[in-house]
Amino acid sequence: MEDELKTILEEARKGISSVVSRADFESFKARISGPNGSLTQAMKGIGKLPKEQKPIVGRLVNEVKTSLDALYHGAMEVIETAEMQAKLGPDIDPTLPSPDPEDGLLHPINQIRDRLVRILEGVGFSVAEGTELETVYYCFDALNTAPDHPARDLQDTLYAGENTKFANVIQKADERYIMRPHTSPVQIRVMEEREPPVRIISPGRCFRRDTPDATHSSCFHQIEALYVDRNVTVKDLKAILDYMMRSLFGPDVKTRFRPHFFPYTEPSFELDCSSAHLGKVGKEWIEMGGCGMVDPAVFEAVGYDPEVWTGYAFGFGLERLAMIMYGIDDIRYFYQNDLRFLKQFD
Repeated sequence: MEDELKTILEEARKGISSVVSRADFESFKARISGPNGSLTQAMKGIGKLPKEQKPIVGRLVNEVKTSLDALYHGAMEVIETAEMQAKLGPDIDPTLPSPDPEDGLLHPINQIRDRLVRILEGVGFSVAEGTELETVYYCFDALNTAPDHPARDLQDTLYAGENTKFANVIQKADERYIMRPHTSPVQIRVMEEREPPVRIISPGRCFRRDTPDATHSSCFHQIEALYVDRNVTVKDLKAILDYMMRSLFGPDVKTRFRPHFFPYTEPSFELDCSSAHLGKVGKEWIEMGGCGMVDPAVFEAVGYDPEVWTGYAFGFGLERLAMIMYGIDDIRYFYQNDLRFLKQFD
């Protein structure tokens, strides 16, 4: 019996190489483990063995079954791989030209971002980036946001809950994490790491608990700027925004400031623009974004002396700028991956 079982296993190992299809596999398996297979027939003889030999042969049968199962599994993997390869066709030569009839193109959001980066890099700004998962401290506290400010509410901000396992990355290990609602935390981290003067832009993705509609999305993109130096004034802020808007929309663009409130700037403004070709959105003056002079409390939070340093900051939604530039009336078009829409921005 022991020799018979060993012979069955040895023949199975030799014969498995001839199995190249599912039909071959099923036939091969039936000859060994099927109702009339060689292993099944051998196992029927266990009952005729002496009592003392049955445990020994039983263990050997289990070992043979385990080895056969491994053979079956390996053979099926080879067959499935061959079937998948047949469906995929021959290997692709990556050195050959692409068979696609059209070149790809940048998404309109990326086009606006890259254009703004080039405009601002041309006047001395550099790009700074940060993480999308941030702490309450960097998103709110360091930006002079009051503890009862509505932006901190669960209805507005996506909280990740209590988490301290990233304590080696942040300053305060007991902070709660949130998906950043703006790219302003990048400004705080840069000021903590650098001495003035500072001149940066921070493009990136942001998150808020918004219900998607024609003008809102829970995931969107911003670009913010920060300039810190001696004797920076509102005149400098107005000058850079005039330059940026005219570079983006054309030389006939007019701008104006409207008083507003932001916790991290004082004074704070909303920037409006007016231009003949922007009339496609149906308004003479269009709100573009927020701006202002950096609040002294923000400088104190990062260790800058507000008696020595002044600065301005501004921020814009990239989707909003793209909608205004191209006359798009629904923000959701940007995320639907409809080529009929995207090809218009080639």
